[in-house]
Amino acid sequence: MASTALDPVLTAPTIGGLTPIKPDPLLALIALCNDDPRPDKIDVGVGVYRDAAGGTPIPRSVKLAEQRLWQQQDTKSYMGGRGDMGFVARLRPIVLGRHAGDARIDGLQTPGGCGALSLAFKLIAKANPAARVLVGTPTWPNHIPVIETAGLEIATHKFYDVATQSICFDEMLVALDAGRPGDVALLHGCCHNPTGADLDNGQWDRVVEVVARRALLPMVDFAYQGLGRGLDEDAYGVWAVLDACGEALVAQSCDKNFGSYRDRVGSLFVKTATKDQSSAAIGHCAQIAREMWSMPPDHGAAVVRVLLEDAALAADWRVEVGEMRDRINSVRGRIAASDPRLAYIAGQFGMFSMLPLTPEKVRSLRERESIYMADSGRFNVVGMSDASLDRFIAAVVAAL
Repeated sequence: MASTALDPVLTAPTIGGLTPIKPDPLLALIALCNDDPRPDKIDVGVGVYRDAAGGTPIPRSVKLAEQRLWQQQDTKSYMGGRGDMGFVARLRPIVLGRHAGDARIDGLQTPGGCGALSLAFKLIAKANPAARVLVGTPTWPNHIPVIETAGLEIATHKFYDVATQSICFDEMLVALDAGRPGDVALLHGCCHNPTGADLDNGQWDRVVEVVARRALLPMVDFAYQGLGRGLDEDAYGVWAVLDACGEALVAQSCDKNFGSYRDRVGSLFVKTATKDQSSAAIGHCAQIAREMWSMPPDHGAAVVRVLLEDAALAADWRVEVGEMRDRINSVRGRIAASDPRLAYIAGQFGMFSMLPLTPEKVRSLRERESIYMADSGRFNVVGMSDASLDRFIAAVVAAL
């Protein structure tokens, strides 16, 4: 039927009406560096481990496990919403340590640590939508949008002072002590991103005491195990949380310590008061995952499982993690020895630290020296080759 002047004009919101979003600053930094034609550019913004030659190699134990998987795998049929449960079982002694046999802890595979975090916060929102998430700042930039997407309220407190290069531990304790029962304490398990400033064991004990006493729900982001002090040493906080708290969540990533960045390999572990409650919680996680990715990708997790099932490969992987850790700590030592103002870097852990540089000085390093880092001064300690390290140090010291 032909329209007439009396017909209403139908309008509706359209996809084309969306306003542009501000790009993720770290992703934008990668694009800027990629577009820079200067051959001696240094990218210490992207969060990947680089060896002395400046490459990000696949660990030899992982390559051997991939070869074995290629030879043995006879199907790529669906695994199910919880993913490769053999992978999850093999991770338990590494991630959970003395708690590996605790039937109250259940788990599932996720697409990387980010997938684990997304599941965890959506699970929390489902169980307790009034929960606030207590977040120490600065924190990993993606924490905030992941929490906001889950619809949870965020309450921030200061964790680290760039000016003094120290943890604001008293402020952290005060903030946790002011938490309401059921609020979530977001904790970095080790190798704090972006600061490199880790709690020592005594500080962990005090944090865990407050979290348990205030009936907070600890949510531990555990993405860099083995790259700080050691595989077991880096798990001190996770294990202390599991010792003291009746409920806990641990979001784990294999991306760094297995060099499986693009394969997106992670897991989520949930502890409640009983085995049945934890099973129910993981069931809700699987349903949430069904709505987002249906089931996680198999290859990377299968490789990790094959590796950990073989005692020789698993032992070699531990050696390789140690080699990565030794390089990180060696580079930290070289940077720290270059200038008294950088001495703090030797006392920190993992791939990241923050330089006391203004955004203007960071941009000047980018423009004049082709050195790329976040405007906050956060940089990847092993984001460059040995051959580039002296030039990086000289440019930073001059900027200071």
